[in-house]
Amino acid sequence: MKLTARQLNRATLDRQLLLRRRRTSVVEAVDAVCALQAQSPASPYLALWNRISGFDAAGLDRAFAARQLVKATLMRLTKHVVTARAYPAVWAALVPDLRRARLYDERFTVAGLSIEETDALVPALHAWADQGRASAEFEAWIAERAGVPGRPVWWALRHIGPFVYAPTGGPWSFGDRSHFSAPSSTPYAADRAAAMAHLVRSYLGAFGPATEADLNQFTMMPMPPIRDGLAVLADELVSYEGPNGKPLLDLRGAHLPPEDAMAPPRFLGMWDEILLAYRDRSRVITPEIRSHVSRLNGDTLPTVLVDGYVAGVWRPAPGSASGVEVTALRKLDAATWTSLEREAGRLVRFLSSREPNVYARYAHWWSKLPPDAEVRVLAA
Repeated sequence: MKLTARQLNRATLDRQLLLRRRRTSVVEAVDAVCALQAQSPASPYLALWNRISGFDAAGLDRAFAARQLVKATLMRLTKHVVTARAYPAVWAALVPDLRRARLYDERFTVAGLSIEETDALVPALHAWADQGRASAEFEAWIAERAGVPGRPVWWALRHIGPFVYAPTGGPWSFGDRSHFSAPSSTPYAADRAAAMAHLVRSYLGAFGPATEADLNQFTMMPMPPIRDGLAVLADELVSYEGPNGKPLLDLRGAHLPPEDAMAPPRFLGMWDEILLAYRDRSRVITPEIRSHVSRLNGDTLPTVLVDGYVAGVWRPAPGSASGVEVTALRKLDAATWTSLEREAGRLVRFLSSREPNVYARYAHWWSKLPPDAEVRVLAA
């Protein structure tokens, strides 16, 4: 069976809960979409506001506080939110590559502590970190116990884990000054291939159909462990032909919505995972528009979806207590602007209870947008 580009777009939107908001809990929603990118503390909240009907931000606060959801350095060595029950398997799948990326880096080796000596510190460090503590506290603990500079060692350990971010309060549960703790979950008991199978199954359920290259892009892991996970799942998988003739893998029986399914407008937060989870991003964004949305340093701007595809970027209107500024990166008709106006009103009401001027620190990117793009302030 050959799938069209539009079928892939609708499949992504459906599995990412973006064709319609669902009545579900925050934990069930995160489980459904595999993981939420969390480089900015606000982004998981915006992600779930777009995906859950009647989303209650306080419910997400509680899930973080109760450790039902975990924020940690995971895929692509970036901050992600996953469910507490998924975390042990996801971490076990990724940790060999996380270790290679950090324990052979001169930013760690400058401390003069061997890998074996560093590993030996972790059990006692876990016992001490049963509550959220600042990085300076970890560094001091390591320096006292190991007799070496604590900062390089903690730089490595906080990335390779298992350590998770601890809520610090504020409008989005996590502030700019990070705190960390040991995870409350038990270690994953099975081997790495089984852990990889868990991660691959979760990815395909949330982003399939997809290629092996897409899995590589999502995890930034080499192909051998990815293929080990796929081999474990062989009986659960089906293969389709993609628009370019390449094979696409999916879970057997996974839903594929019709390509004419209606896709409502959405205001996605920074780094929304649908813009990062594929090698070929064209299923949701054209290369031309992507050049304006994805910055060279890795920042991915808040985007506007129109008919399932990125059509522009948004930010709170500068100098206004309310309103959303939309910069259209392609031509939009009057009916589309009207539908965006309604959705912008919902966004303004949501942000007003948390942080009306969200993402303000990234405002400098707007001066790099095309000067001839149409800009409108909505719901002001």
